[in-house]
Amino acid sequence: MDPHTKQLQLLKLVDEIEGYAILVLDKRGNIETWNNGAEKIKGYKAEEVIGRHIRIFYTDLDLMISLPERLLEEAAQKGTAYNESWRVRKDKTMFWGSVTITALHDDDGNITGFAKVTRDLTERMLTETTIRQHAEDLEIKNKEIEQFVYIASHDLQEPLFTVTSFIEFFRTEYGHLLDENANTYLNFIVQAADRMKNLIKNLLDYSQLGSKKKLAKIDCKQLLDTLTVDLDSQIKKSGAKIHYGNLPVIRGYPTELSQLFQNLISNAIKFRDKKESPEIEISALKEHDGWHFKVKDNGIGIDPRFQEKIFLIFQRLHGRHEYEGNGIGLAHCKKIVELHGGKIFVESNQSKGSSFVFTIPFKPNLITV
Repeated sequence: MDPHTKQLQLLKLVDEIEGYAILVLDKRGNIETWNNGAEKIKGYKAEEVIGRHIRIFYTDLDLMISLPERLLEEAAQKGTAYNESWRVRKDKTMFWGSVTITALHDDDGNITGFAKVTRDLTERMLTETTIRQHAEDLEIKNKEIEQFVYIASHDLQEPLFTVTSFIEFFRTEYGHLLDENANTYLNFIVQAADRMKNLIKNLLDYSQLGSKKKLAKIDCKQLLDTLTVDLDSQIKKSGAKIHYGNLPVIRGYPTELSQLFQNLISNAIKFRDKKESPEIEISALKEHDGWHFKVKDNGIGIDPRFQEKIFLIFQRLHGRHEYEGNGIGLAHCKKIVELHGGKIFVESNQSKGSSFVFTIPFKPNLITV
């Protein structure tokens, strides 16, 4: 195939490309060629623009700062110039254009003109803007919620401290005058105040999860070795047996992941059949999307109807006379897992134990929840 034929085929190929506006300009920036993609993106037919300057595609604001001339000058000096900004179609509507201008040279290195390639990235830009705006709105709302929780919790602690202080004063000064019924009522008040104190603490902890974003390598086996020492009294009192073998080293939030395992282990010990000792097995499986952890127990199990409800904050399936707690532990777990970009769910049947499964991606997303 002779060079002339190759050149004609190349020109025909360029002309047929519709996703890109591909132009050849002279040294001054006047249009010499116009392909189908340029007509589709900019709205002009070839006869309407050949010989005209590329200034016709720029907004008034860009013309005020001589942007087209500056881009041509940059391409002449550096060989190429790139810009993203609003461009104007024939019908005066605008699109977000990605523009690359490349200097063309003759055999002696002299500039003969420019090649200009434009893409319409309006859809991508609007999507990115929407996502960015949503992320900014979400961050503002999260900060407002965090501030509200902190202020509300702080304001609750002050009167609660007053109540608990005067309960102690009352018991010290008048305890000897109280009969059995009065002491029983007083104990109910003390227990309710203690529950409120724990609830406020847990609410503050929940609002602050992930506030200190510091990634680290975490040896999960070492983490569990430390946790089982910390939970020693709870484990011995219940007669629990915790089994785990080789576990992976992952990247994540050390404090939050420690709290995640602690909550799941404590729940497995708490919600047990009183007739047998807790058996807890912790394992991890490497999948294509990350590590899949499982915390399996032989406890009382969970009715399938409530397996999504248990991850909602302040949700309880049992009365306090059966099992202590305020229904926030599994909400903590869900938030911690989602902070890492993972998911958590439970596999369980009532009276047959539960398996809590959660995923931690190889490269955590580390989102703000």
